[in-house]
Amino acid sequence: MRLYLVAGEPSGDRLGAALMAGLKQLVPGVEIVGIGGPLMEAEGLVSLFPMEELSVVGLVDILRHYPALRRRLFETAEDVLAQRPDALITIDLPEFSLRLAHLVRERNPAQHNVHYVAPTVWAWRPGRAAKMAPDIDQVLALLPFEPPYMEAAGMRCDFVGHPVVSEPQASAAEAAAFRTAHGIDPAAPLILALPGSRGSEISRLGPVFGQALAQVLAVRPEARIVVPTVAARADLAREVVAAWPGEPILLDPRDCDAAQALAAKRAAFRAANVALAASGTVSLELAAADTPMVIAYDASWLARVYVTRMLLVDTVTLVNLVSETRVVPEFVGKACRAEAIAPALLKVLQDPGNQREAMALTMERLGRGAEPPGLRAARAVLEGIAARGAGAGDPG
Repeated sequence: MRLYLVAGEPSGDRLGAALMAGLKQLVPGVEIVGIGGPLMEAEGLVSLFPMEELSVVGLVDILRHYPALRRRLFETAEDVLAQRPDALITIDLPEFSLRLAHLVRERNPAQHNVHYVAPTVWAWRPGRAAKMAPDIDQVLALLPFEPPYMEAAGMRCDFVGHPVVSEPQASAAEAAAFRTAHGIDPAAPLILALPGSRGSEISRLGPVFGQALAQVLAVRPEARIVVPTVAARADLAREVVAAWPGEPILLDPRDCDAAQALAAKRAAFRAANVALAASGTVSLELAAADTPMVIAYDASWLARVYVTRMLLVDTVTLVNLVSETRVVPEFVGKACRAEAIAPALLKVLQDPGNQREAMALTMERLGRGAEPPGLRAARAVLEGIAARGAGAGDPG
């Protein structure tokens, strides 16, 4: 059996590596080709070209790199057609992945195409499911409520669990050691501040977070603030955080090796009493660490207007959505104001209420305690190929 995998960013590389490990467990000798990063390469993939060439975000970046991306798109399509895999599995990165599936399907209508990570049609732009259906046979979903949306558009959809449930968590001892290493009193409230991983998010949310934290420290002056960041945004984060009160502790991953940086981040998550975070997958990471949270997010004026008009749900926090509760406070768009965020932080710091119950339920529904997501995804791919009863077929 030969499978073609395509990942274009670090999160996709993690999903792809876990999927490869699952496939090799279920089908010893499976041949896997395609595009991926260091984690997929560690599983044996020889990438067609460096994955980083596809890792662009935002309209401006896409336009700037469009000629190179277009060249790589057609190069990848030609390679898929030449390899004739039993399945083409694209992982997230829909701008590239779905165009690739379309090009391949045009030339080879029999090609079995799988897309890993369902688009958020439940939140906005529901028409995306119908648009991708002619080119995608099967979708692998991370969230349990996504399959009906994909199936309604005519695609097979398997919920395979979210990778966050398989990630190691820091122990209580490691959390205590983190406090000791950074001179944080065991009894002091520890606030985790997570203003995003993109430069635009840090620049936009940083001042609002700083103002909210100043109001919290006015009431709880003994509180300490910890700010994990990513290497690519560490200098910007340091510049933004310098204006915050309370001498925040910035966790710069460049100060140690990758394993130590990851361990420090996990320990900080476990040690924190509350987190103020941008919306996104980070809410699930916090839930996995059993850290109560307040979510705040804002975008440019144009993006805010566009998304607000298109939004189909009353919450953007994944813990609220998966647990079918609304226990995590969120302040999005016009509501993302320090004077609203600070009281919510103080309230959660004093009493997290039902957040812990909702976080535990979220982890359960995402697959904690069940078969690892990578293995579930591999099993679903194999079942999808068998159900369709087709390999690559002959190019048209």
